Amino acid sequence: MLFSRISRIQRTGINGCRWFLFHRPDHHHQFFRSENPLPPTESAQKVLGCRETFSRDLPALHGFSHDIHHQSSSIVEEQQDPFSLVADELSLLANRLRSMVVAEVPKLASAAEYLFKMGAEGKRFRPTVLLLMATALNVSVPKPYLSGPGDVLTKELRARQQSIAEITEMIHVASLLHDDVLDDADTRRGIGSLNFVMGNKLAVLAGDFLLSRACVALASLKNTEVVSLLAKVVEHLVTGETMQMTTTSQQRCSMEYYMQKTYYKTASLISNSCKAIALLAGQTAEVAMLAYEYGRNLGLAFQLIDDILDFTGTSASLGKGSLSDIRHGIITAPMLFAMEEFPQLRAVVDQGFDDPANVDLALEYLGKSGGIQRARELATKHANLAVAAIDSLPDSDDEEVRKSRRALVDLTQRVITRTK
Repeated sequence: MLFSRISRIQRTGINGCRWFLFHRPDHHHQFFRSENPLPPTESAQKVLGCRETFSRDLPALHGFSHDIHHQSSSIVEEQQDPFSLVADELSLLANRLRSMVVAEVPKLASAAEYLFKMGAEGKRFRPTVLLLMATALNVSVPKPYLSGPGDVLTKELRARQQSIAEITEMIHVASLLHDDVLDDADTRRGIGSLNFVMGNKLAVLAGDFLLSRACVALASLKNTEVVSLLAKVVEHLVTGETMQMTTTSQQRCSMEYYMQKTYYKTASLISNSCKAIALLAGQTAEVAMLAYEYGRNLGLAFQLIDDILDFTGTSASLGKGSLSDIRHGIITAPMLFAMEEFPQLRAVVDQGFDDPANVDLALEYLGKSGGIQRARELATKHANLAVAAIDSLPDSDDEEVRKSRRALVDLTQRVITRTK
C-alpha cells in the first residue's frame, strides 16, 4: 500500500532537536530536523532519497549538513578507536574466514584465500561497522565471550551477527576479484592483484567460490528476510557493474545515474548488511531502517571520497593505480561537478580518454573547477546523514551501546578525512 506518514522515534537529537524519519509514497526514506514537527520542504525531502537533486543550492544544504557534524562533538566524547573496540572479534572473524575459504583443489584454495591472508586482509572496515552496529542496537558481547557463564541466547545471536559480518566480507572480496578482472587491474591492497598473479580465469573462479561459500553461510542462518536482503545485494553488485560498463554518453554525464550506480556497487552491501544485523536482533522496522540509512549514507560517502582520492592520492597510498577511473573512461563526481562549471569539458569526455592529451585536458579543467571541493561537500553531507541515523536510535543507558554508537559516528569522520 502506498501512503505517506511521519513516524517519530523518541530520541532527542544533537543540539536538542528531534530527528524524524519521513516515509514517501515512492518508498524512499528521509530525515529532517525540526524543533517543531512541520512537514519537510521539497528540498529537504530529497536529502536521503536514492535519486538526488544536485544544483547550485548545494552550499545551503552543505551548511545544514556541516551543522550536524559541528554539533555532533557531544556524541563523540571520549573517543576510542572504533577498530580497537571490536579487535578481538575481528581476529576471530579473520581466522574463521580463512578456514571458510579452504578448497579441495590446491590452486583454488590459494586463490580463494589470497585476500584473506595475514597482511592482505585490508582494514576490515565492513566487519567493524557491522559488529559495532550489533552492539549499538543493544546486543552486547557476553563476558567472558568464549567460556564461562553467560546468556546463551545473547551468545547465539552475537554468533549469527558475526556470520553476517563474515558473509559481507566474502561478498565484498568476491566483488573485488571480479572487478579487478573487468578493470584489468594489476594491484590490490598494495600487492599484485589475483588476476595479475594467477590469471583472469582463476580470479573469476575464486570470486565465484567465495560467493558460493557466502551463500552456504547465509542459508545456515535460516532467516528468509535476511537471505533475501543479501541476495539482492549480489544482484545490485552485478547491476552496478553492468551500468558502469554499458553507459551511454548521456548516462556517463548524469549525476543521478552516477549516484544510483554508486549505491548498487558500494552502498547496497553495507546498508543491507546493517539492516540484516537489526533484523536478526528482532528490532522494529523503524530501527532497522535507521541501521540501513546509516550504512547507505556511510557507503555513499566512502565511495565519493574514494573517487576524490583517485585524483588526489598516489598509487602507493591507495594500494592501486591512481587516475584509474578516468583512464578507464569512468566519470565520477569530481569530474561531473567540473562539467557543470565548464560545459566544454563534455566534448572532451565524449571523445574518450584513449588519448593521454584528453586526460591532461580533463585534469586541467578539474583543477580550475570546484569539482573536488563539491564532491567532498557531498560526501560530508552523506556522512552527516549517517550521523543523524545513529542519533535517531532509541535512547539507551547501556555504556557499551553508547560507546559503539560514538564509534559509528567517529567512523563517518574517518571516512571523509581519510587519505588512502
